[in-house]
Amino acid sequence: MNRALIVVDVQESFRARPLWAQISNPEIAERVNRLVALARAAGDLVVWVLHTEPGSGDVFDPESGHVRLFEELGAPAEGEPVLHKTSHNAFTTTNLQQVLTEAGVTELWVCGIRTEQCVETTTRLGSDLGYRMVFVTDATATNAIGDLSAAAIVERTEAVLRDRFARIATVAELEAEQKAPAA
Repeated sequence: MNRALIVVDVQESFRARPLWAQISNPEIAERVNRLVALARAAGDLVVWVLHTEPGSGDVFDPESGHVRLFEELGAPAEGEPVLHKTSHNAFTTTNLQQVLTEAGVTELWVCGIRTEQCVETTTRLGSDLGYRMVFVTDATATNAIGDLSAAAIVERTEAVLRDRFARIATVAELEAEQKAPAA
């Protein structure tokens, strides 16, 4: 089975917004880096996705200079695609499906910013396209929305994805599985 890690929107655009002060997981880069190391060690494809809103004049406009990966993630390795999307999911406005098909990928691990928005939407669409999906919940981040706390949003997202669209996993669980000897 070929696998890919999809890193969705872990970009400076979010840190440039005042809302970043209330993000649920400000240390998301540390967990994403652990997943990237795990994927690379297994020979899995790592795909980086950045959200863009060209011409908007805001932090998602490429002209702002904020549409770039968090510095602490380091540069993508040679051969790791960096895709720019303009939709909520990583498939619709990119060639992600083509990249995955050409690589023979059948399973996706998904992480990133806005647990209930771009990460969840990518997970749902990936499931609909036939990929075996793993939603790495502790490698996502979000903010409260109205009366819903970030924790409640994460809980809701896990509940609606679990066993319908994706397996819910943590970074530590995936690390333990990779270290376990094959049966």
